[in-house]
Amino acid sequence: MDLSEQISQLESDLQEINLLLEKSDRKRVQDVLTQEKKKVEREIALKQQQKDHLANKQAVDDVPSSKCYTVKINNYGWDQSDKFVKIYITLKGVHQISAENVQSSFTERSFSVFVKDLDGKNHQMAIKNLLCPIDVQESCRKIKTDMVLVMCKKKTQKKWECLTQVEKQTKEKEKPGPEENADPSEGLMTMLKKIYSEGDDEMKRTINKAWSESQDKKAKGPDMDF
Repeated sequence: MDLSEQISQLESDLQEINLLLEKSDRKRVQDVLTQEKKKVEREIALKQQQKDHLANKQAVDDVPSSKCYTVKINNYGWDQSDKFVKIYITLKGVHQISAENVQSSFTERSFSVFVKDLDGKNHQMAIKNLLCPIDVQESCRKIKTDMVLVMCKKKTQKKWECLTQVEKQTKEKEKPGPEENADPSEGLMTMLKKIYSEGDDEMKRTINKAWSESQDKKAKGPDMDF
C-alpha cells in the first residue's frame, strides 16, 4: 500500500471517529475517541510529510542534468625565474568556483590543467614535451583572480629558450642555413676551386685565363662610352 492509500485509509478512520464522537454521550468514551482522533491526525500529518518529501525528490531527479562540454585552452602566457617556469592561463571567474574544480597533474616532461564546470563549460589544457625536465613533486597550480597559474619547478636552474621541444625544433628549422647567409661571390669561388681541382689541364688553363681577364677588367674599371 503506497502513501496515498495509507493517507486515504487514515482519513476514513478519522471521519468515523468524528461520527462516533458526535453520537457519544459518555465522557470516558469521548476521551478515548479524542485520544484516538489525535493519534490518527498525527499519523496523517506524518504520512503527508513523507509523501511531499518523495514528490520533491522525484521532481529534482526528473530535472535533466546539464552536461558540460569541454573546450581546449589555447591562449596562455609564460615566463620564468631561476627556479620555476610559470604558465599564466586567463579564465574569467575561475577564482569564484570551488578549488576542487581546478585540477592539475604533472610528469617530468608535461603538465595538464582541467577546470570543471566554469560558466557551463569544462576547460582543458595539456602541454607535452617540455623543453627540460621538471620536478613533479615541487610543481603545483595556484588560483588567482580570473587566472590559473601553473608553477613548473625546474630540475636544473638554467634558462629555457622556449616552453617545449617542438617550439625549439621549429625555431631551428626557421634559422637560415649556411648557404643562405653566405656571400654569393664566396659560393662562386668555392665552385670554381672545386672545378679547378677536379678538372684536366685544359680546364685549368681555361679557368686561369678567365680569372686573369676578370682581374684585368676590375683593374681598368668599367668602360665609358661617350
